[in-house]
Amino acid sequence: MDRHVNLANLDLNLAVALRALLEERNVTRAGQRVGLSQPAMSAALARLRRHFSDELLVRQGNRYELTPLGTALRAPVANACAVLERLFTSRADFRPGVERRDFTLLSSDYAIAVFGARLARVLHEEAPGVRLHFRHVPRDLVENPEALLSGVDGMLMPHGVISGMPAVELYRDEWVCLVSDEHPGDVTMDDLARLPWVVYQRTFDAPVTRQLTMLGLEPRVEVSVQSFQLLPALVAGTRRVALVQRRLAELLRGLAPVRTLPCPFEAVPLQEALWWHPVHTHDAAHSWLRETAARVAAELGDLPGA
Repeated sequence: MDRHVNLANLDLNLAVALRALLEERNVTRAGQRVGLSQPAMSAALARLRRHFSDELLVRQGNRYELTPLGTALRAPVANACAVLERLFTSRADFRPGVERRDFTLLSSDYAIAVFGARLARVLHEEAPGVRLHFRHVPRDLVENPEALLSGVDGMLMPHGVISGMPAVELYRDEWVCLVSDEHPGDVTMDDLARLPWVVYQRTFDAPVTRQLTMLGLEPRVEVSVQSFQLLPALVAGTRRVALVQRRLAELLRGLAPVRTLPCPFEAVPLQEALWWHPVHTHDAAHSWLRETAARVAAELGDLPGA
């Protein structure tokens, strides 16, 4: 049965102590990390054990190990602390020319190349005190996107993967077929069924592959890779075919002896967006970041070669 917890009756400092204990797995080191003495941290651990009715940390030989509940609490408490840090560092206004701020965005290498690099240049010019950190989207994104977004400032991701989170629309893109320069003629559906493929490994970042499955076509994958930008090099000089975003293909033009051809089916276009957790909505610095992202996206213009 779920327990109702009144936040007014909780000491939120315990969240900081819990995070340190679960990550350090050592009472002394956890105390040093948060500025508490060893006895004070031991007392915090005792309070946490009473609250959760679980040992959380158990000694095995000369070290501590996490209980199953302790292991399960590591990610949620880290996210909770990140939300609290962002909440209490929120400002009523933000002056990009003089203030310091770190922003962390989850993204694929495609979105970084096509959009993130442009955003970083604008931040360099307009906000010299801002640092931008890009991190790869983890594999467990679809399991709990709200928890994932609570620990970062946002995520660059097309529609169709997550929902229920606020987003600012950025730009449109479309899928094209990538083949070697020696490929004769256009690409047909028979080619897609017959030729070997190079694919991006994580299908949630390339929903067009799901559409192929719905059309009854199972690509014969010969090479898979975790980078969209490596697709041209793995297609060049082979009979392989790949699906790549048109904007990225134009950006990489000339780096490998490949060419792009129209898809022989109605490939669902991409609508890229910047997603964020609602806790950031009214933060002035975050609002500035979203407005800047929308302005940078508008400067991308129409699809090249469309």
